[in-house]
Amino acid sequence: MSTQKTVRQQADSVEENSLRLEQEKAEQIVDALNTELANAYVLYHQLKKHHWVVEGAEFLPLHEFLEEAYEHVEEGADIIAERTQALGGVPVSGPTAQERRATVEFEGEDVYDVRTMFENDLEMYGDIIESMRNSIELAENLGDYATVEILREILVTLEEDGHHFEHYLEDDTLVLEEATK
Repeated sequence: MSTQKTVRQQADSVEENSLRLEQEKAEQIVDALNTELANAYVLYHQLKKHHWVVEGAEFLPLHEFLEEAYEHVEEGADIIAERTQALGGVPVSGPTAQERRATVEFEGEDVYDVRTMFENDLEMYGDIIESMRNSIELAENLGDYATVEILREILVTLEEDGHHFEHYLEDDTLVLEEATK
């Protein structure tokens, strides 16, 4: 670990930005973005866990689907972190800070059946989607239209992936009943 002790910017601080968004407005938006960032990483870790532990006859397509889902979440998180920095803030990055900031909760270390895991994921997607809509509304009300556009694009992907979890949880199947016994 480096012995250098120069801190360029304190965590949870917002400095003047070159985007010409007023400091007070930037502080509110950075706070919301850091919540979205923390939520994204809680979801990312839960999806990653499910990717590792999924089992059963549908293992491979579910394993691949979960990989795609957590990659989407990570891509969105990166965009949110970069926007936070552009607005003069410090992206929340450590696991302890992320857990403290998040409004969603990781399901824990236990391994559940696929249906329970997907139900937990869908519930978290729903909570994050609602939070993201609130952050979009805040940014819109404060006149930060670029953040609105960024979050809307991420929201579209979240909603699409959440909808795919819904499809997996449906009862319909092509598998014959006698094949499951």
